[in-house]
Amino acid sequence: MRRVELIGVPGIPLIETGDDLAGVIATSIEQAGLDLLDGDVVVVTSKIVSKSEGRWADLDTITPDAEALRVAEQCHKDPREVALILSESVRISRMRPGVLITEHRLGFVCANAGVDHSNTRPGTNWRLLLPENPDRSARLLRERLEQHFNARLAIVISDSHGRPFRLGTVGVAIGAAGLPALRDLRGTPDLFGVELRVTEVGFADELAASAGLVMGQADDGIPVVIIRGLVFPPDDHAKASDLVRPHDLDLYR
Repeated sequence: MRRVELIGVPGIPLIETGDDLAGVIATSIEQAGLDLLDGDVVVVTSKIVSKSEGRWADLDTITPDAEALRVAEQCHKDPREVALILSESVRISRMRPGVLITEHRLGFVCANAGVDHSNTRPGTNWRLLLPENPDRSARLLRERLEQHFNARLAIVISDSHGRPFRLGTVGVAIGAAGLPALRDLRGTPDLFGVELRVTEVGFADELAASAGLVMGQADDGIPVVIIRGLVFPPDDHAKASDLVRPHDLDLYR
């Protein structure tokens, strides 16, 4: 019988700039009486990765340029925040009053280039950016945790994104290590032996979304989830950026 477990790691403290995130995660796992085993996937929310890496920006230090002022007028946002969003973006995808959706410099499309102020520093003008290189961050976490627990692991760094044509946010993978972020099933048979011709599975996105059921979105305080029981081919070279649809294949961007 196939069975997959989602195990929330309790006791993760509030993360600050410079904290040893891998060490904090390992300690919290052990203090909870848990362990990491061969084949486990550790899903870590991007927020605590960004905090440990010091990805903070203070709006009070930002002087918006003419483009930021123009966009801010159209989308009714703080020009300083718009300037910060544009600095993390390569282009604007859509905007309307109260909404600014951009193509992030890492390739994915999301609201406000992932710039966040929820669960960060309340009552201040500080904003939190996404990790500078989430795939690299995932690789480093994997190396440390594998060494500590003497186990073959995979890491997914997740963020919450909205989706075109559907309401509600879901977890998506913005960083990955040790697993195929995109599983190519073309050439394999279906139940009736017919060869699949177009099926590619956003495996890392599926893991990020499933971990979100345990992480929650508000005051749940579970930023790390262990997924156990999956069977997948290890992949030391794949990355979450493999999930970004190339421009020439994108009909909506």
